[in-house]
Amino acid sequence: MSQDASGQISTVMQEERLFPPSTAFAKAAHIGSLEQYETLWKQAAEDSEGFWGKLAEEELHWFKPFTKILDWKAPLAQWFVDGKTNVSYNCLDVHLTSDRRDKTAILWEGEPGDKRSLSYAELHEQVCKFANVLREKGIGPGDVVSIYMPMVPELAIAMLACARVGAVHSVIFGGFSSEAIADRNNDASAKMQITADGGWRRGKELPLKATVDEALKKSPSVETCIVLRRTESAVEMKEGRDFWWDELMDSASTECPAAELDSEHPLFILYTSGSTGKPKGIKHTTAGYNLYTKVTSRWVFDLQEDDIYWCTADCGWITGHSYIVYGPLANGATIVMYEGAPNSPDEGRFWEIVERYGVTIFYTAPTAIRAFIKWGDDFVNRADLSSLRLLGTVGEGINPEAWMWYHRVIGGERCPIVDTWWQTETGGIMMSPLPGAIPTKPGSCTKPLPGISPEIVDEAGEAVEPGQGGWLVITRPWPGMLRGIWGDSKRYEEQYWSSVPGKYLCGDNARCDADGYYWIMGRIDDVLNVSGHRLSTIEIESALVSHPDVAEAAAVGRPDELKGEAIAVFVTLGNAEPDEATRNALKQHVRKEIGALAQPDDIHFTGSLPKTRSGKIMRRLLRDIASGKETVGDTSTLEDYSVLAKLRQDEES
Repeated sequence: MSQDASGQISTVMQEERLFPPSTAFAKAAHIGSLEQYETLWKQAAEDSEGFWGKLAEEELHWFKPFTKILDWKAPLAQWFVDGKTNVSYNCLDVHLTSDRRDKTAILWEGEPGDKRSLSYAELHEQVCKFANVLREKGIGPGDVVSIYMPMVPELAIAMLACARVGAVHSVIFGGFSSEAIADRNNDASAKMQITADGGWRRGKELPLKATVDEALKKSPSVETCIVLRRTESAVEMKEGRDFWWDELMDSASTECPAAELDSEHPLFILYTSGSTGKPKGIKHTTAGYNLYTKVTSRWVFDLQEDDIYWCTADCGWITGHSYIVYGPLANGATIVMYEGAPNSPDEGRFWEIVERYGVTIFYTAPTAIRAFIKWGDDFVNRADLSSLRLLGTVGEGINPEAWMWYHRVIGGERCPIVDTWWQTETGGIMMSPLPGAIPTKPGSCTKPLPGISPEIVDEAGEAVEPGQGGWLVITRPWPGMLRGIWGDSKRYEEQYWSSVPGKYLCGDNARCDADGYYWIMGRIDDVLNVSGHRLSTIEIESALVSHPDVAEAAAVGRPDELKGEAIAVFVTLGNAEPDEATRNALKQHVRKEIGALAQPDDIHFTGSLPKTRSGKIMRRLLRDIASGKETVGDTSTLEDYSVLAKLRQDEES
């Protein structure tokens, strides 16, 4: 590897293993061959507007047809201009005139073991009733409704009811602090808050209403708060502001026609943490998002009529919006929702759920997979996972050895793995294997979906050579794309569209290999500059995790007078001792796997890593610790503040 001043990133990881789809899987798949995928991708590349326009006509119900497919004045897009539709209608009403009317829409299980199921007809009735509750409380098109709830069916019902009346929902993960809720409520000028008395997590009650009460002291725009009874614990109810969900639903009508909304009517805001300053509210709109999540759900998960589909995410994240609620329900799928933790009452809970409901598609995060590995195979082996036919990963890149464990232990070497790359901002999956068509490589998200045009560029915006790493950009608009940052158009333009004019900057580094397969190499600010060589953190982490003693690892840079940056890694061990011998063994392992240049300078052992509540490692906090700096910026998404405190204490001792 030679010094590179152009902004290209040296790649040190090689992965040659290839897993083609089985003949049986490909034969039954919606897209069943590489040739079929390539034909579809070429059609979309040659006539992007025609491709999406045809799909929009076929896949969505329109109260009024659109007159223009795309109005693109970079960086502002309008899709399906002048069309009138409704996402709630497309997820529910369209199924009521077919056999899907009585098909199960939601299979739900609470952490304590309580269970419910809702057919499409029953879900439609509940959504209509709650939509009438919203209207009765003065909520109409454009009003923002803040939702802070556990993973219960009423969370999906509230989202779909907002979509039905044209309200804009802002779902806040039910583990955030009162300060984080207030910040989001105020930024969005939320008019209503929906919550529950509490929720269950690892056998303990989360006091959601008490947290909301604190938040509402600092949320002057919120006029009404609706409270679901979940834990039946005593909570304070403020007269005139607070109302019980069940009491309002008792008198609500089951008839509620869906509002006929403009294709670009805002559907939701979802806040994602910024590296500095306040969180940013990503805005998604109606028709384009609805179409994109529907078709990508079918393509990527190969959804069949009899599938039992389980995405383990929370609806507080974009994965829950797109691939629990809107995408699968638009396809008439049966989804599983689970309220609690994967290790309650023990580490076998997920696999019991797979067996109990006959789950066929399982979609989870690499962070969770690494936890499953750490917990051991015994918890997996006691359950019957023979119903599974497809596995997926989401949230961050998966290192090859974790991919192989997932393939072998969970998938029984028979299930394709769809390693999906996408973001809150993209609305839906952008790159992924299509499981009946594209052979997979462990650690690669393989190829772009039809209609998606990625490119890898250097810091000057010029395309890099094949195999070289650089900035990942998207060169053409797509229907699921964000339409802005709520109330901050300048930040939207600067953050996503100014670095490479006219192209969407994803914020990730990537490379494309000789087979046209894409490899995500970490966030742009996660690149290490060691002696003039730009190295990807994910490759160093993958090398570490391939060592049998390592459960999880995160690599960051710290300032170094000689090298520019030194490599500091934070490692969680399995059963090995955190001593000098282990430290030296890991350094030598990285040296052997990817070369002397990537050998870590510092190895810190830690019981756990600081993560967001969606499971992503917060590497910028580790950079601060490795560099001896104070932590700055938004930490509202941090799951467990004690992890950060313990790391700092270890550094100081």
